Amino acid sequence: MPMMARMRSLAPWFMLTVGGVFVLFMVLSDSKVTDLLHQQKQNVGSIAGEEVTYQEYSNLVENLRKQQEQAGQTIDESQMDFFRDQVWDYLVIQKLKAKKIKEFGIVVTDDEIRNIVFGPNPPQQLTQQFKDSTGNFNRQAYEAALRDPRNKEYILLLEDQIRSQLLEQKLQSYVSASVTVSDAEAKDQYYKQYIKMKSDFVMINSAAIPDADVKVTDADVKKYYDEHPDQFQQVASRKLKYVLFKKEATHDDSLSIRKNLEAIAAKIKNDTTSFKSFVEIYSERPYSKDTVALSTLPQEARDLLVKGTAGQVYGPVATYEGYVIYKLVNKVKSKNEQVRASHILVRSTGDDKADLQKANDLYNQLMKGADFAKLAREKSDDGSKVQGGDLGWAGKGQWVKPFEDACFNGKIGVIQKPVKTQFGYHIIKVTDRANQDFVVERIVNKIQPSGSTADKLYQDAQDFSYIAKKDGFESEAKMMKYSVIETPSFEEEAQGIPGVGVNRALVKFAFDKSVGEISDVFRVQAGYVVVMISDAAKAGMKNFDEVKAQAKNIVIQKMKMEKALSIAKEIRAKLGDNGDGNAAKTVWAAARVDTTSEYTSFGNIPTIGREFAFSDYSLTGQLNKWSQPVKGNSNVYLIKVKSRTTFDPAAFNAQKPEIMKQLLLSKKSNYYNQWLMNLKKDTDVVDNRYLFFR
Repeated sequence: MPMMARMRSLAPWFMLTVGGVFVLFMVLSDSKVTDLLHQQKQNVGSIAGEEVTYQEYSNLVENLRKQQEQAGQTIDESQMDFFRDQVWDYLVIQKLKAKKIKEFGIVVTDDEIRNIVFGPNPPQQLTQQFKDSTGNFNRQAYEAALRDPRNKEYILLLEDQIRSQLLEQKLQSYVSASVTVSDAEAKDQYYKQYIKMKSDFVMINSAAIPDADVKVTDADVKKYYDEHPDQFQQVASRKLKYVLFKKEATHDDSLSIRKNLEAIAAKIKNDTTSFKSFVEIYSERPYSKDTVALSTLPQEARDLLVKGTAGQVYGPVATYEGYVIYKLVNKVKSKNEQVRASHILVRSTGDDKADLQKANDLYNQLMKGADFAKLAREKSDDGSKVQGGDLGWAGKGQWVKPFEDACFNGKIGVIQKPVKTQFGYHIIKVTDRANQDFVVERIVNKIQPSGSTADKLYQDAQDFSYIAKKDGFESEAKMMKYSVIETPSFEEEAQGIPGVGVNRALVKFAFDKSVGEISDVFRVQAGYVVVMISDAAKAGMKNFDEVKAQAKNIVIQKMKMEKALSIAKEIRAKLGDNGDGNAAKTVWAAARVDTTSEYTSFGNIPTIGREFAFSDYSLTGQLNKWSQPVKGNSNVYLIKVKSRTTFDPAAFNAQKPEIMKQLLLSKKSNYYNQWLMNLKKDTDVVDNRYLFFR
């Protein structure tokens, strides 16, 4: 039900509830209720020892959500868990920045802010409102607006924003003050961006080497495992078993929405108020007037609108969007004709003569007056028989060609002789024809679970959690016929849990508690879950048996690369410095011999992709001479650089200041962001939000 209508329907309940709570508060003010309210004032966590209150965090969430909505990005309830996580990360970073700003003694004076606002180059967000159509800045009007007492509140807010930006800039400058860019770095960047090359190459793809050409023993695999422990480390992980209480609309919910729209439709028909007004009150989609093709409408709506009259209201009709009330504004001529047809199918059995005889017998019965719909229900081999053979409306391209031709060439109401298609023989009757599109307005109500359905679902989840904690998770789930699902392993830094969805609170619970612990109810996008921690893997080196297959694949790939390198050496000996690259195929038939178009080492190499070893050689390798084998990511190359632009000192010196500026900005930004990440990683952050937001 749309928001305004829902609020009206809940108004009496709201008054009774508020009254009831007030009486309860008067009776229990010295005990239970005050305890409950006190709980809401508890801390949701701490950041570097500084407590974060429930109120502080909730206010920040709400303020940032309002900012998002003002920017046109609505955050619905299903996105709130993820949004809260983003806000928490934002809060952590802001508090850590604030601590460091204080620790480093960084300040922004009023004079600094004044110099920015009244200086020769004010920020663009301030000046853009004071420019004329030619882009000229009206300085006098700008300063008059700043000094106008009526703008005081806005100016104070503006000063706070500028102060925050300056503090951030000063902190970044302080932290990254030691970052510099050398002449060598600038020259290297110039080479990457401006030196262009073309090359011939021979490529030996290690993946093309047959497995039979490399012999790997268990001893080889175990040796690699022992010598490369860093490749087989695992971080701490968890698995959960869970019962999902899926939030779905019931039959009663659907019926309630339909009945509500039926009442609205009846009201519209007897009301002079514009249909648009009803849309704005009752629809869950904004008002629009659309021209729609018949084929895009649901079947029930097609029948209503084809026979309908402009200005009339039809529905509600069940659609993929939910239930819809249509107002038919107008009918307009369409370029695409639509037909409605019924058929009786004699499905192909492989005996074409017998199939045709059966179809002709049915056709003859119809010619003698048999009822088409009744005969279709009794004799048709198609699923449409339950509708008396009715296939509904369709445009060209929606049916197989022989069937389509018969329908679009047939006359309305005339039963056609059997038509053969890949499915068998069809006896076709065209029942209607239209070449119209429809101008419509709509009221749309999604079919969603009602408040009482959601409440019952949550209560069921709570009941299960309570009983499972006493009598066992899986035994109670089995007794209550709930499906138990186990998640794959997930890590502590995971934003969400596979199969369950994004929920940092649930991840936090999994790592705070022990194996066998059963949760209270957590809200997820699909509904509600109750979980049990089913496995807890500690950080450390994975067991050899667990990673044996992985290690074997690595060793096989390593040996194939060595084989590819050996083949490349043999080809290089065959080619010499300047031989024809095609001779490589006499050594290795699967060798790829090709030529690149022009490329720089800064981007992808045409037909190859990102291959740093290839790029690096191209910058320094001898021209017009085959290289020695160059090992890439999974290929080995022989490269002959055919052309390379020469380094131009004058051009470099002209570009150097801008290159150094961009490099410095990039390096400082990366250094600062890494500093923030390390700061967050090294800070003691306690996150207990899952106790408040489930």
